[in-house]
Amino acid sequence: MKSRESVLRLKRFQVQEKARQVAQIETMISEFNRMSEDLDGQIAYEEKKAGIDDINHFAYPTFAKAARLRRENLETSINDLREQHAAAKLALEEVEEELSKAEMKEQRDGKGIETPEPTPEVDRAAMIG
Repeated sequence: MKSRESVLRLKRFQVQEKARQVAQIETMISEFNRMSEDLDGQIAYEEKKAGIDDINHFAYPTFAKAARLRRENLETSINDLREQHAAAKLALEEVEEELSKAEMKEQRDGKGIETPEPTPEVDRAAMIG
């Protein structure tokens, strides 16, 4: 039945799309973590170079202050992405469950996903005269 096939195709597409979103969020989280670690190194370098690690000191390096602010913003973004990641994984699991149910229903009804039968190889040279 065409409608069941299209439902299965739709469910498969939804699973692929949700999986892509989960992977994209994971990539963003890892990239933000890397950027945060880079900023940690830059902050440490600036503090060592200036010999001042007290943020409230009047001569604390301006670049280190800016890098700290940027790192805090990245940490906030990472936490937001983790929440989005959890929601996306939950949505993926739901769609996978729906797909599984649809596939089991298709198999139970005995109709299964029809695969075209392979066409026998014909020796075309033998057909020509």
